Amino acid sequence: MIRLLTPDDAEELAGLYATNREFLTPFEPDRTDEFFTTGFQRQRIEAAGEDQWRWAIVDGGRIAGTVVLADVLRGALQLGNVGYWVDRAHNGRGLATAAVADVVEFAFGEAGLHRLEAGTLVDNHASQRVLVKNEFERFGLARKLLKVNGEWRDHVLFERVAG
Repeated sequence: MIRLLTPDDAEELAGLYATNREFLTPFEPDRTDEFFTTGFQRQRIEAAGEDQWRWAIVDGGRIAGTVVLADVLRGALQLGNVGYWVDRAHNGRGLATAAVADVVEFAFGEAGLHRLEAGTLVDNHASQRVLVKNEFERFGLARKLLKVNGEWRDHVLFERVAG
């Protein structure tokens, strides 16, 4: 289940990020200490705008991760980028797969997008399975796309087109 994040979620989300800091380090961009604060998470939630959506992945009434639809380009493209993560303790239970399915439905429905893209580290096979289960297809490799854990890392690129 997903629901839009609200500023009231900032404290719980900051705590979840802090708990998962070491777990996420090999997968996400380098984060400053400020990132793990309630204030910073509140700012991120409040910054979501007309063409950026941030949802909580909820399990048992608690936030178990997030899924985002961002970097939306309108006009002739109608494109958005999907990103997600799940708390280490909740991994392997299909939460990310279900959350991405909900976002795909929203993106191709209410948001009116035509194309979705997502990228994963080359060796993040679990995240790649989430995308494949949601009918994303691998379409390329972005070399040295993102600085993760102090190193520029390649990403496998996935796409899904509406219809």
